[in-house]
Amino acid sequence: MAFSLPRVLYRHGLGRLLGSRFLLLSHRGRRSGRPYANVLEVVHHDPLSGEYVVVSGLGHRSDWYRNVRAGGPVTVTVGSRCFPVDARELDPDEAVAVLGDYERRNRLLRPIVHRVLSKLVGRPYTGTVDERRALVRDIPLVGLRPTIRTIKT
Repeated sequence: MAFSLPRVLYRHGLGRLLGSRFLLLSHRGRRSGRPYANVLEVVHHDPLSGEYVVVSGLGHRSDWYRNVRAGGPVTVTVGSRCFPVDARELDPDEAVAVLGDYERRNRLLRPIVHRVLSKLVGRPYTGTVDERRALVRDIPLVGLRPTIRTIKT
């Protein structure tokens, strides 16, 4: 139930209760064109660019990741704000730094995070830089930056 709570809150228009810890990613199926929505944990937010970074926990085979990579329209809802975004996969060095920062900021959750990541990649993960580097090859981090709209004059 705890893992489904963010989705329930967003479904009932109460995403603002989650602050910026989670976001709702809305996208279209790459083949079906059907709308989909996933609630994802934010591992990093850059207030200057507005970019939110999320992790594709199922790696490159995650449906939401594949749909976003296919290039269809993507919107994000954070709290009560909804906006279109451009998605990009973080380069390995940037992903390693973001993941390391996330682990440092969440010291109390670190043992749980390490256990979950170990299960996802099928090998022990203790948070060393080398392990982080190997991890981001299997589990991409995706940046979701608000789309810049140009105004024609």
